[in-house]
Amino acid sequence: MRDWWLRTLLVLQRPRPVFVALRDDTKETSADMAEPILLVVILAGIAGVLTTGTAARLMDDSSFDAGLTAIWAFLFGSIYGTFGYFVVGALLHGAVKAFGSLGSYRRSRHVLAFAAVPMALSLVLLWPVKLSLYGSAWFRTGGGDTGSGGGVFDLLTYLFFLWALVLLVIGVRSVHGWPWTRALAATALALAAPVAAGFLLTTL
Repeated sequence: MRDWWLRTLLVLQRPRPVFVALRDDTKETSADMAEPILLVVILAGIAGVLTTGTAARLMDDSSFDAGLTAIWAFLFGSIYGTFGYFVVGALLHGAVKAFGSLGSYRRSRHVLAFAAVPMALSLVLLWPVKLSLYGSAWFRTGGGDTGSGGGVFDLLTYLFFLWALVLLVIGVRSVHGWPWTRALAATALALAAPVAAGFLLTTL
């Protein structure tokens, strides 16, 4: 189990060996990585849900204070992360199967989870600084975070998310031993539906 905690950090520096290790898809190995994956899924889910428009106006409702906002972020972030782990994991599995993978659905979920480590890291690194500078403004319409400083933090958040996307491509390539073009195509196919759904929800 300790090895997989170390690999959770190592994936940020040397991702290929971590994803290659996922080729071992036994139940024993899956049990060893269960706790790191659970932590990543929850933290990444919270990071994701905090980027939504709903989070940005939570405290417009006077019934929301700091404590209730934290509970909301944890509860819906956990749901958001779990949904992504299983549903986007299923889409990823379907996409790699379409390109010839013989791997399991479980392994596809594991690849997705380890690729999401930068999203979890963004929550740990960015949000303490964001809250110390702007406080509850992040959760109010027209707060102090709407200036250039807030824009910088938004850009940094999206860079962490982009990092996760790059890791996903590396993960698909490494675990299957595929060329870059095949890994990119499979990743694009897997993410087409979630990206389209997110775009529609944003515009509507």
